[in-house]
Amino acid sequence: MRKTVISFALCAMLLALCASAEAQQTIYRVGVVTAGGAFYEVIDGLRAGLRQLGLEEGKQVNLAIRDTKGDAKAAEEAARKFEQEKVNLIYTTQTSVTIAAKRGTVEIPIVFCAGGDPVDLGIVESFAKPGGRLTGVFARDTDLTAKRLEILKEIAPKLRRVVVFYDPHNRVASDSAKLARETAQQMGLQLIERHVASVEQLQSAVRAAKAGETDAFFEVQDALVNVQDQLIIDMARDKRLPTMFFAQSSVVKGGLASYSVSREEVGRLSAKYVQRVLTGVKPQDLPVEGVDKISLVINLKTAKQIGLTIPPNVLARADKVIK
Repeated sequence: MRKTVISFALCAMLLALCASAEAQQTIYRVGVVTAGGAFYEVIDGLRAGLRQLGLEEGKQVNLAIRDTKGDAKAAEEAARKFEQEKVNLIYTTQTSVTIAAKRGTVEIPIVFCAGGDPVDLGIVESFAKPGGRLTGVFARDTDLTAKRLEILKEIAPKLRRVVVFYDPHNRVASDSAKLARETAQQMGLQLIERHVASVEQLQSAVRAAKAGETDAFFEVQDALVNVQDQLIIDMARDKRLPTMFFAQSSVVKGGLASYSVSREEVGRLSAKYVQRVLTGVKPQDLPVEGVDKISLVINLKTAKQIGLTIPPNVLARADKVIK
């Protein structure tokens, strides 16, 4: 009887110790700042990558998401509040949000996903040695501007005038538009630039677009515009205009084409940065990594709706065709 009581007591103690250890397990808090829209694909990739590394959301890590809907001031404020709340790190899904988060914080480490060159934009000192408190993944969106415009011209050989919408006060957007402008000049195209600084201005500019004033829409890297892709898609379909986007999800929604890296893959790759920073590695010791796999996606259903035949040589190069 005595042995039974002792055994029962020992089991109870072990169970209590296990319960105590489980209760004391560290749950990391990550503050996610995003412009929303297609950039939720990055967050999906982050979740998948963290699970592969043994960090399951709700158990080992909690993601607090702030959707700023492309508003840079809102992104800066969200990052500032996360630092005040003392989350373990801040995670950003695109370049403009990263710049805002850096500007709004002082000490907290930041893991970023950036489409613009993080060195040129002053986010890090170099790819090999980031320095400071930021590091992450480079998606090459801005670098692909010229190639993206060339493909749009291949898709629509009679193309002469291309419209872009962007906020000129957004450094990332201005750089992307400048590159598009230079490429257009080299190709003998006219880039019609429409400046917008709010969703309301974008809506007005899109509604004011007249049939015949442009031959196509081309997306430059501006979070404000990127997250309003459905507005552009509907306008372009109505006016039978070819469109070239960044995100594959925009093509799934009805855009004509996209040429970029997978946002989900960018998020998945960035998970290892989050995991290592959470476990004590300093961002300055983690080189920035680029994503090299680029995909061309074409929506044949949309092409048919706007009366466009995709050249066979372009179609043959597509990594994904939506029918």
